[in-house]
Amino acid sequence: MPLPAYSENLMTSRLAPLALVPALLLAGCAASVAAPSDSTPTPTETSGFPLTLVNCGVEVTLDSAPERVVAIKSTSTEMMLALGVGDRIVGTAFQDGPVPEQWADAAAGIPVLAPKLPNEETVLAASPDFVYAGWESAFSPDAAGDREELASLGVASYVQPAACQSAGQPASLDFEEVFREIEEAGAIFGVPERAAELVAEQRAQLEDIEPAEGEPLALWWSSGTDTPYVGAGIGAPQLLLETAGFANVAADLDATWAPLGWEAIIAADPDVIVLVDSDWNSAEKKKAYLAGNPATAAMTAVQQQRYIVIPFAASEAGVRSVEAAASIAAQYAELGAK
Repeated sequence: MPLPAYSENLMTSRLAPLALVPALLLAGCAASVAAPSDSTPTPTETSGFPLTLVNCGVEVTLDSAPERVVAIKSTSTEMMLALGVGDRIVGTAFQDGPVPEQWADAAAGIPVLAPKLPNEETVLAASPDFVYAGWESAFSPDAAGDREELASLGVASYVQPAACQSAGQPASLDFEEVFREIEEAGAIFGVPERAAELVAEQRAQLEDIEPAEGEPLALWWSSGTDTPYVGAGIGAPQLLLETAGFANVAADLDATWAPLGWEAIIAADPDVIVLVDSDWNSAEKKKAYLAGNPATAAMTAVQQQRYIVIPFAASEAGVRSVEAAASIAAQYAELGAK
C-alpha cells in the first residue's frame, strides 16, 4: 500500500543524510587541515541539548533545536518572532489578528496553513519537526493530531504552559510564570541569550506601568452575547487587570475564562469594560450590543463610554502580556483625562 505523502516526506528526510555520508567524510578530512572557524554556532550546535521537559503532563525530549515549526495561534507565532526565530516557521494556523508592526517584516511570507485549527494531514504536509501551539485543544485527533501519534512520526509538540488544561496549568498566573515561559521557549529554540534579553526588557517595561488609582472595578468581556464569556480569576485577564490596578468583576471564578450572566454583571455595575477585539467579535459590535440592550445600557460604564480595547492576540498569556497591561493602564488614564 502506498505511503501517505507526509510519511514519504518523513522517510525521505530520514534517509537523505545517509546519501551524504561519503561527502561529509571527505569534508571532514579537509576540515582537519583548515584553519579553525570563529563562526557563530548554528542552533543545533548550541549547548543545552538534548533537552527534556514536561509540558501539560507530556514528556518532551529534543535532541536539537527545532528547525521546521508549525505555529498554531498567535501567541506561539509571536513568541518565535520575538525570539528572532521566525525563519524556522514553515506554517501558521488559527492566527487571532495581524502581527504587530515590530514583527511584521519577519512574518511576511510565512505560509498560512489554515484559518482555524488545522487537521493532521495539513500539518504533516509541511514536514515539521515541531508543532508549537497556544491551545492544548490543538492536539486533538480531529485537529493537528494526538501528541503521542505525532511523536511516533518524529514530530515533537509543545503547548504554551499557561494554556494547559489537563495538567500543569499555573494555579494563578503571574508575570514570573510568563517570564519563565519565555525563557523555556528560548531553551527550546536554542536562543537562551535572546530570551534573557527579552525578559530583562519586559521587566523594565513592567516596572514603568502606573496602575490606576482606587482599584476601579472592571469587566473583561471576551466573547458571547446571550451569555458573555469573561476573563475570570486565574489567567491572563486577571493578571493584566491586577497589574493595571483594577479589581475584576469575575475574580472569584476559578478559571481563565468563564461564562457570567448579564444579571450578575449589571448588578456589579463595573466602572470600566475591557473589550476584546477580534475579526469575529469586534469591539465595535460589543459597544453596539451594550448600547442597544436596555438592561446593559443602564450600566455606568456604558453610559459614560468607559471602554478599553485589547486585541484578541494580546489577551492570552505570552510575549505581549506586559505590553497589554501597560496599554490597559494607559487607556484608563486617558479616560480619566477626558
